[in-house]
Amino acid sequence: MQRFGFIATAAALTVFGVSGCATKNYVKNQTAPLVQHTGELDQKTAQNNRDIQDVDQRAQAGIRQAQSSADQATQNAQNATQQANAANSAANDVAQRADSLDAVVKGLDNYKQVADVSVTFGFDKSVLTKDDKEQLDNFANQLGSAKSYILAVTGGTDTTGPAQYNYQLSQRRADAVVQYLAAKYNISPRRFYLIGIGKDQQIAPDNTAAGRLKNRRVEVQLLSNMGNQQQQVSSTASPAGMQ
Repeated sequence: MQRFGFIATAAALTVFGVSGCATKNYVKNQTAPLVQHTGELDQKTAQNNRDIQDVDQRAQAGIRQAQSSADQATQNAQNATQQANAANSAANDVAQRADSLDAVVKGLDNYKQVADVSVTFGFDKSVLTKDDKEQLDNFANQLGSAKSYILAVTGGTDTTGPAQYNYQLSQRRADAVVQYLAAKYNISPRRFYLIGIGKDQQIAPDNTAAGRLKNRRVEVQLLSNMGNQQQQVSSTASPAGMQ
């Protein structure tokens, strides 16, 4: 009897164990797909987040590139406007200068030289010395009584150095004289006609130091319009003659 009870108990435990294992297996089999699906969803979510960040980064890069291009276009437009304004101003200046020079050339036969001065410069120099300024001062004292005049300013160099450099140097020398006279004696820029001739017109042999010094010069000629003066004199004399 006791033996039978033991067997029955053992059988019951066996059935329970078998039943418990079956339940665990069932639960495992049922939850496994859910766990797998959840993992797949997590992976998709992570990938979506990465894709969103990538799209956002590319969008920000595109915005920055577009802004940079817009800024560059704006800068180019401003530069173009400035260049156009500068070109227009230069063109107007050239046109005015040409008109003024044309007016002078048309009556050039009426201009006669009434005074002149020449100042010299050191080697490769375009700065006026004290002696140069004194000579220009003496020359400028004659301008007060001059009527309808122009000042022809010619800069020159010796033959040392390249031709193009000498043209520029002779122009700087002529500019130095013009700036001095215009600033100190309040001479209108329209009265000056200057040119840098470089080494094209030598006034002395260039094979000696003394000759080269003479060639490193700026010549200023005071030209007065005699035709205008004669007309003024005639206009003044006519009423007297008619009396």
